[in-house]
Amino acid sequence: MLEKNLLLVISLLFIITLLTMLGNKLKVAYPIFLVIGGLLISFVPGIPDLRIDPDIVFYIFLPPVLFAASWQIPWADFWRLRQPIARFGFGLVFFTSTIIAFLSQAIIPGFTLALGFVLGGIISPPDAVAATSVLRRLNVPRNIVTLLEGESLVNDASSLIVFRFALLAVMTGRFNLLDATQSFFLMAIGGIFVGLAIGGILYLIHRFFPTTTAIDTALTLVSPFVMYMVAEHFHFSGVLAVVSGGLFISYHSHRIFSYSSRLNVNSVWETVTFLLNGFIFILIGLQLPYLSRYFTHNTIKDALLYGVAIGVAVILIRIFWVFSINYFRRLIHKKKPLKGELLTGKEAFLISWCGMRGVVSLAAALSIPFFIQEDEIFPFRFFILFITFVAILITLVIPGLTIGPLLKWLKIEDKTAGQKRLDEQMIKLSLAQTSLHYIDNHFQEDLEKDEHFRAVKNRYERIIQISSQKLEGIKAGKTKPALSTAPRLKKMLLELISIKRTELAKYLQQRSFDEELIREKERELDLEEARLRSKEV
Repeated sequence: MLEKNLLLVISLLFIITLLTMLGNKLKVAYPIFLVIGGLLISFVPGIPDLRIDPDIVFYIFLPPVLFAASWQIPWADFWRLRQPIARFGFGLVFFTSTIIAFLSQAIIPGFTLALGFVLGGIISPPDAVAATSVLRRLNVPRNIVTLLEGESLVNDASSLIVFRFALLAVMTGRFNLLDATQSFFLMAIGGIFVGLAIGGILYLIHRFFPTTTAIDTALTLVSPFVMYMVAEHFHFSGVLAVVSGGLFISYHSHRIFSYSSRLNVNSVWETVTFLLNGFIFILIGLQLPYLSRYFTHNTIKDALLYGVAIGVAVILIRIFWVFSINYFRRLIHKKKPLKGELLTGKEAFLISWCGMRGVVSLAAALSIPFFIQEDEIFPFRFFILFITFVAILITLVIPGLTIGPLLKWLKIEDKTAGQKRLDEQMIKLSLAQTSLHYIDNHFQEDLEKDEHFRAVKNRYERIIQISSQKLEGIKAGKTKPALSTAPRLKKMLLELISIKRTELAKYLQQRSFDEELIREKERELDLEEARLRSKEV
């Protein structure tokens, strides 16, 4: 088993790192590059068959990946986009599952409608990582990224529920729509309740108990597993439990975490999610030998043909859904247009092109039992597995490799960019004015006696002056007021940081100062460089 072979796991982690670096060099998103790399590695003679255990995916990989994704989405944006997220995360999943069910029944000989819904539930959810990992490296409007991230958080829950009910229908031969609908809402509401309840308990622990940075980080690493397993134990949606709990803790992070905990938590989670996602995507590519072993030369050609047809159908279904919903909403609100809420044609096409499938689909397919009963084999099990594998490759590789050129061709503008620049300067101005007012009221004597206090006051006065000038420029329609020297200023500040690091390295080598003190100064420079590289000067 994979989890027992430590050397193989370490080797894969090393390969993941190398392939990711190569992908960054070639400017290809790492999920796409890892799947292709894993697929090529699977053809190397002597490579052992690596089968993904669905229990490991659902209980080890999925909870932290979902938790990390929910941590990154601002709650205000998630709530603002709740309606389109619901249309994609629930409506599109049910629509895709239904169309794929009837399509697969029509084109695959002997395929029943219940099996079609099993396949539809498996391949209906886009992956939580693939699309956003592609888009985050490109200049994509924030509302589109948030919509895709929000969709990917909830669609796993709806697709897995569809899959479970369809699987039950195949195994028992019975299906009751009313019971299924009631069970769906019970699972969804119960999962959200469990996530919020455990999130509330963790909030109280972080807020009122004497935690440290290490304890805070450890609790965030443990919490998604607790949320998922508790929800699944009571037959609720573990996915929605993790998502709701992650959103709750993320929203309250400024109250319950110190600055050091937030920095540490973000760093640890960035590394953990990179390794987990990398491991997942390379394993997807490595599944080919395991899946193809159960096919003859002729049947694998048939399975490949059906897989391509269904993979293309999944892409077309998403395009149809996005444009249809946008068109009908435009008709409904024709008399009273929704300002800024309707997608432009370019935005609609970009969103429709980002329906990449991933590990949840493959894990769900692998979780199909081998037998319905002791003497009855589950029909078309490996056929469904292979079709899922092909559909993942098609929806991941083709859109993933073409999004970059497509985005340049579409030239989509961020409608919120101007307001964001305005809000940024208003925040700077307000914070500086508040700080200056506090200094004048509480440190008047110190200002008269000590030049260091006056230097701090002068700094805030300068911030107020610069922010006011930028605000005037933005309101006057200038996109980058008073920033002609900003690139050179930023370049100078980064070069000064580099010079300081060189000096600190000399101090360390010559042992001129205490090493711990030098490390503290290095950390200060790291934080300063991170601030400079993430923001305009």
